[in-house]
Parts: sequence; C-alpha cells; structure tokens
Amino acid sequence: MRPAKLVLEDGRAFAGRRCGDERNVATGEVVFNTAMSGYQEVLTDPSYSQQLVAMTAPMIGNIGMAAEDDESEGAVPCSALIVKEISRVASNWRSVQSLPDYLLARRIVGLTEVDTRSLVQHLRSRGALRGAIVDAQVTMEEAQAQARSVDLGRDLVAACSCQSPYTWEQGEPRMGDPPLGLAAKLPVVVVDYGVKRNILRCLVDAGCAVTVVPAKMPAADILARRPAGVLLSNGPGDPRALHYGVAQARALLGKLPLLGICLGHQLLALALGGQCSKLKFGHHGSNHPVQEQATGRAFVTAQNHGYTVDPASLPAMARCTHVNLIDQTLAGFAVPDAQAWGLQFHPEGAPGPHEGRTPLHTFVAAMAAAQEAAHA
Repeated sequence: MRPAKLVLEDGRAFAGRRCGDERNVATGEVVFNTAMSGYQEVLTDPSYSQQLVAMTAPMIGNIGMAAEDDESEGAVPCSALIVKEISRVASNWRSVQSLPDYLLARRIVGLTEVDTRSLVQHLRSRGALRGAIVDAQVTMEEAQAQARSVDLGRDLVAACSCQSPYTWEQGEPRMGDPPLGLAAKLPVVVVDYGVKRNILRCLVDAGCAVTVVPAKMPAADILARRPAGVLLSNGPGDPRALHYGVAQARALLGKLPLLGICLGHQLLALALGGQCSKLKFGHHGSNHPVQEQATGRAFVTAQNHGYTVDPASLPAMARCTHVNLIDQTLAGFAVPDAQAWGLQFHPEGAPGPHEGRTPLHTFVAAMAAAQEAAHA
C-alpha cells in the first residue's frame, strides 16, 4: 500500500495509503456517508458518479462483497472510496470477495489510514469540496489543479443511463419475508437516470412488469408503451443541467401515475416550476430521519443527494408530504390532481432501512387503480 494523499481544492491535504487501484488518479466531489455498512451499494450506486466517498464508520469491509448486492452493472460509478481502516478479512456467509480485492479487480481507487473524522469535520465546516487522490510525491499545486478541474455542473446522467430499453424480472433476494405481489402484472416504465437495481427489485416484488428506458427517451415514446405508471429514477449530478429530463417530466405529468425518486424528485419539481439549490454537504447515509406530514409518523431512510427542492417555489397544486428532521428540508411532495409524487429519499432502502416503503406502495396502488379504470 503506497503512501498517497487526498488533496482538496482549498489546499487541505489528508495523508493515507492506497488500498485499491494504484495506477490511477481519482478526482471528483468529496462527500461523506454516515452508514455503518452498505459500502458495496454505495460503490455501485450511479448517484455517486464522479464522487470520492468517505465513510464515517471507522472500519469498512468486514462483511466482504456479495455478488448479488451490486446496484449497477459495468464500471463502478464511484470515483474512489476513502476509509479510516479497510478490513482484509471478510466474515459473512454471502461474501465471495474481500473489499480490497474487489477494489483491485474493479480498478477502483481506494485510500485507507485517513483521518476521516477530521476530513468530515472539514467538509461539514466548508461544505462539499472537489478533491484529488494522488501519490504522496505529487506536489500540492499539481494536485489542487486536478481537483479544481472537476466540473460539477455538467450532465452526469448520460454515462449512467442504459443505451436501449430492457426488461427487469428479478425480485429481492428473499430472507423469509414474502413478496408484496399483486394478482396481475402492472406494466411500469422506469426512466433510467442511474437507477439502482433494488428499486427495480422492489417493483417486481410489488407485482410490476418492469421496463427500463434510456434517460433521453421522449415522453411520447414512453406513453406509446402504454404503461400503468412511470418512475423517474435516482441519478447523479445537478438536476438543473438536465433540460431534457425536466421537459420529459413535464410532458408526463398528469398523463398517468408518476413517481420521482431523488434526482427524479428534483426533475419533477423543476417540471412544476420549482427551484433546486445545492446543499452545503448533502445527505448521504442510511440513518436520515423523515417525518410524514399527514400522520406525524417519523421513520429512518436511506438518502444520497447533494441538491434540494425549495418548497416555497412549488405551485399550490403541490403539497409537502415529508420533511427531513435533520435540517427541515423537503423530503417529499405530492400533486394529488396529477397523481404524482416526489421522494427525496430511497424508499427501496438498499441496503436499508425499509421503513420508508409506504410511498412506493402508494404509487403501485395508484397504478393498479388507473389500470382497472382503463379496463372498466
């Protein structure tokens, strides 16, 4: 493990040692994730594209890597993993590979022996910053220049979205809980801005026939498939850069049940005329409390986003349904007249928790009712 360092755009440096691909330089936005585990889902979640992710838990990797837990296929979207200590021993009956071996095989840059507590404190104080992981001998000036070259305003979805439509039929691995299944399959189209596989698995278990389509598919082509509903998926980057996504959501709004998750939530808000802004250091983790406004019920959610919707900018037809209890930002809204919902958290909860799945079930029930009415 060669000496290396993380250099932030503001000149702060954090020493460490490489624990993955030792040949590459990694650049991107540096964010921190507060989950205790779930590092495999984090690495393979397309929403982390072009980001260097620091895990706040002190040891990462002790349960190894399970073949079925990847959230995407192909190249790993996360630019790098930063940890205090990486475990070379994997103790889990599902594990097929250690985390260091996984990083090496997938050519992912890893940095261990980092003072992650100090790093997180710096990011919480200064906000999310661009950074570069380089060898120890690289000069600060060169490393800073590489960090500052990262463009956070560009479209990151194009590299994550599928190139052609495909069907998805796999449900969640069963651990004893029965699937939700409906009597008849509901055709649902998922617009792939960087969709997590567990969203697709949950839809299958809820009784849906899932078709995933590219991010830039025109709304008319989506509607021509005659789905019972459309889900606008999660994905990376600034929603304000995705003009095609906003136009797509606007054209679909009111035509059929519509659910936006994370980036999809933000695009739906922009389609309604709302505004989005960048959070200071984002919400990344599986321990974010959210309150359901209609009932007052609070539950814990998985979240991963760097932008938020301004609730005051939404039209009167949209009402707040969920609030983040950490900072009171908007965590969900509904447009009842259009049968549309936006969620700024992951209802599928991969790797967990699963407390926030009720809105996903509401969407499926709305599709079933619309389908039944169409055939009446």
